Amino acid sequence: MAATSDGKPRPNSGSDAHGVAADQLKSFVERIQRLTEEKKTIAEDIKSVYGECKAMGYDTKIVKKAVAILERDEKEVEEEFQILDHYLTALGRSGVFG
Repeated sequence: MAATSDGKPRPNSGSDAHGVAADQLKSFVERIQRLTEEKKTIAEDIKSVYGECKAMGYDTKIVKKAVAILERDEKEVEEEFQILDHYLTALGRSGVFG
């Protein structure tokens, strides 16, 4: 165990020759692993909900787009739709968004 200049043990007692606090590093890695597993479980749950949507007759491609739009800033989305509508009008597809 490495010691400070006054001979007392360092707070991160699991240090190796390279100054890595092994206990602290292990804790970070374990937390990352646990969160990664939780992320996988959540992804599976989301996939299941999309499956339920599909079974009820919803177009999951459109539901995914709706979710993505709802996660974005409302003003940004509105501006994007206005520009898209402007472009579509210029291309002869007016009235697509209302």
